[in-house]
Amino acid sequence: MKNEYDVIVVGAGPAGSMAAKFASENGVSVLMLEKDRDVGYPVRCGEAVSLAGIEEFVKPDPKWISAEITKFSFISPDKTEVIIPFEGKGVILERKIFDYELANLASQKGTEILTRAYVNGLLIENNSVCGVKYDFRGKQFQIKSKIVIGADGVESRVGRWGGLKTHSDFRDMESGIQITASNINVDQNTCYFYWGSEYAPQGYLWIFPKGNGLANIGLAITGDIGKKKSALSFLNDFMKNYFPNASVLSSVAGGIPFTPTLEKIVNPGIMLVGDAARQINPLSGGGIVSGMIGGSIAGKVAAHAIKNDDLHKIYDYEILWRERLGKRHEMFNRIKNGIYKFSDEKYDQIAHSLVELPDEKRTLGNVAKKAVINNPSLLIDVAKVFFK
Repeated sequence: MKNEYDVIVVGAGPAGSMAAKFASENGVSVLMLEKDRDVGYPVRCGEAVSLAGIEEFVKPDPKWISAEITKFSFISPDKTEVIIPFEGKGVILERKIFDYELANLASQKGTEILTRAYVNGLLIENNSVCGVKYDFRGKQFQIKSKIVIGADGVESRVGRWGGLKTHSDFRDMESGIQITASNINVDQNTCYFYWGSEYAPQGYLWIFPKGNGLANIGLAITGDIGKKKSALSFLNDFMKNYFPNASVLSSVAGGIPFTPTLEKIVNPGIMLVGDAARQINPLSGGGIVSGMIGGSIAGKVAAHAIKNDDLHKIYDYEILWRERLGKRHEMFNRIKNGIYKFSDEKYDQIAHSLVELPDEKRTLGNVAKKAVINNPSLLIDVAKVFFK
């Protein structure tokens, strides 16, 4: 390892690896630090993405694709099911292998990677971030850089140390839980979404198949709902009623920020990407592809600023991100605020109007026409955005 790098990336998730890759291939030296022993573990997401979104960055490989998705299923409170073909193709990832692949791509472009490196502070000179402090195998180290890119997740400590407001109000956090379970007898090419007070009030419940009877099953509800009945209790009730013979192979729980991008994601010497910047679809909670997009922009902007010896140019990243996805996420947030307040009766009304369409005409385009008549336009937007 060197004593100084042009860019240090903190966190080796998809956003961090893309920031590192694009900075490296644009000609600057990059070190990526990961606090966990393994890149890509533990997995804390539903693993669903659009294939087109992934293909922008990496050639699809069956080794990290668990299932291919061609349809959505929306289930309303009275159990009316609406099947909508997915225009394009979605996939359920095997995140551990996928994240390895992305880190490997960054390494192939010249990024140095160090795992079990726990960043516990920043170096700051003249009010600008200029490196990190970290613990590695019980010993303290410091290493300098021109730019630090924080990809350290929600409640980013790196961002907070760098003077950015990364704290989330509890009212903007969803209480989420997900299990990976076996013996789940569902169509392996369909993603299922359950709406209504029985499943996930002011949120939704999902089933994302992973092949061979495996599936990620989870839900997210608002903090106010969680005070009355926990997300775990809702999920346990669902599994008891719908999949009593399932075996739970893994589980994960935590807060999910269903919010638009942070107001500021750049300060002198520091940039935030991925969950740290809230580059998350506020409607679906998905952040893999959007984080990769944010990381790629940040990596390229950081390299450009360093090569032109003008570090102030890193502020271009905020503008470019908002033009690419930030403004769209603000629209999704408005949609979310409308959908999550629907009554069970409204969800049922929307589903009933959509199932009237014959199967062969149940394309998103024809569904949209029907939706305009019955005013369920928000539901159509959901179908369009879940795999963005």
